[in-house]
Amino acid sequence: MQLHITIKPNILKYLFRNVYFINGTAYAGKSTMVKLLAEKHAGICCGENYHDVLMDAVDAKNQPNLSYFDTMKDWQEFVNRTPEEFERWAAGCNEEASDLEIIRLIQLADSGKRIFVDTNIATEKLQEISDYHHVAIMLAPLSTSVERFFDRKDPEKQFILEQIGKAKNPEETMKNYRGCLARINCAETYQAFAASGFFTLVRDDARTLEQTLEILERHFAL
Repeated sequence: MQLHITIKPNILKYLFRNVYFINGTAYAGKSTMVKLLAEKHAGICCGENYHDVLMDAVDAKNQPNLSYFDTMKDWQEFVNRTPEEFERWAAGCNEEASDLEIIRLIQLADSGKRIFVDTNIATEKLQEISDYHHVAIMLAPLSTSVERFFDRKDPEKQFILEQIGKAKNPEETMKNYRGCLARINCAETYQAFAASGFFTLVRDDARTLEQTLEILERHFAL
């Protein structure tokens, strides 16, 4: 018999009263803002994949998507999946990771500090466990989310770029991978975020980091 443990949303909302979530599309500035907010307000920065500290609890039976890197044939399989396969995997990862995110935030909640989170928790769940002034959605133009994805120098993205370069046909593999990115950063995803009911901030390269930070601070009432 499988045991299901449910924590009522009102309990989580109380625990997360000092937690500030930022969700949205790729290359919108989420990780940068989470880092700057935590630094300025002496808070805890939960950057991208902050739930990885709990990955030892994951197994292929219960979290098949998060376990994909342990079960895949090789990295060429990963970078050459179809956009449809990639979309299903990404959605599954987000769903499975949200459990780990919530558990990690429960662990951090008694720190007494503000916690700033670059999250993939679905907006529907955020509606239940948080509120308007604790959630912000950051969006980038669709072309930016795809075309500038590899501009970042973080190790994970550069590793993927390296694997694409090792493909039999690097140009075709890059075209396919950008198709995967386009699939998960499509107009439908963008519109769903924009219509979520949460505060939304669209990337504007004419706006400075300091100005973006101030906008988020006002929204979060910091």
